[in-house]
Amino acid sequence: MDSDELEDVLADAGLSPYRVAAYLTLLERGSAAATEIAAASEVPAPRIYDVLDDLEREGYVETYQQGTLRARAHDPAEVLADLHERAERFEAAAGEIEARWEQSPSAIESHDASIVSRFETVLEGARRGVRDATDQVQLSVSPAQFENLRVSLEAARESGVNVRVVVNTDPRDREGLPATDVLEATCTEARHRRLPAPFLAIVDRTTACFAPHPMATDRYGVLVDDRTHAYVFHWYFLSCLWEAFEPVYDARSEDLPVEYVDVRQCIRDMEPSVNDGATIDARIEGRYTATDEPVSLAGRIADVRYAGEPVESGATPLVRLAGRATIVLDTGSETHDTTTSVAPRRNSSVALRSHRHSFFTTPVVQALGINSPTLC
Repeated sequence: MDSDELEDVLADAGLSPYRVAAYLTLLERGSAAATEIAAASEVPAPRIYDVLDDLEREGYVETYQQGTLRARAHDPAEVLADLHERAERFEAAAGEIEARWEQSPSAIESHDASIVSRFETVLEGARRGVRDATDQVQLSVSPAQFENLRVSLEAARESGVNVRVVVNTDPRDREGLPATDVLEATCTEARHRRLPAPFLAIVDRTTACFAPHPMATDRYGVLVDDRTHAYVFHWYFLSCLWEAFEPVYDARSEDLPVEYVDVRQCIRDMEPSVNDGATIDARIEGRYTATDEPVSLAGRIADVRYAGEPVESGATPLVRLAGRATIVLDTGSETHDTTTSVAPRRNSSVALRSHRHSFFTTPVVQALGINSPTLC
């Protein structure tokens, strides 16, 4: 610890600047006359006697007469005991503050959307959201922000959460992408954007934590706990941060069955086979839009529908799926419209709301050339 840090610690312990300067001078010299201490510590000569009296009363020094008033540093045992006690109290207080904060319902009041001034609040909201995720996390981060969320991401992946990460790097910085083994432990798929970008975390498409580009003039953050607003951030993530960039890591299985957490991704993968008349068996877990009760269905994908113009060949562009997208599931006795709803819709039977959909493709589809759909 250098002298400046030691001065700060002694000041935190309750010593005035003059007392700190005089005490450190005595520690260096061992003993000295009051006038010598004043000159060396730059304490005004008229004040040095009061300063030494205060230090002696607090146990830091002792004074004695030897032709003139002199002082020497006292045995530091008592001083050290006091500093250790203060340190323990600070540590205990820090632990109590953390415990009370974690027990509170939220670090901020619960609202649909909140504007905050500190990025740390946004980061903590993201960390808490990732930790509590059940289905999907979409994340736009710098390498440093990724490292800050790494433990929470590892916990999410261990719980089976689908994690998409865009790592944004500034060409002027030396920060690189996380190592492959780190990506393997933290995400399902990662992409690399070679430009700085806003911080964004979307959890289960119901909550979002956003902070502007790091070079933006205005510094603020947005915390969203509302499906409709989170849906806007979801499409910003897909269109601006995800779709245009190539994967640098992909843990999606090539073996069947394959699991989706996004109806639109399933449509992009399955539509060509559906149009060719292939039989695709599926099991879908979601919620009824009218009652919000959970439902599990098994059957055959009979059709796919979306607002944009269908494509004649190849995968459907994301922009054509921007409206309502639906998978029609035939269970044998009835059909069900399966869609990802922003809010409950009474005119559809089933809304998947970011729940998992496990698709089992028959050998017929494999014969048509679909080895395995990609995992969303």
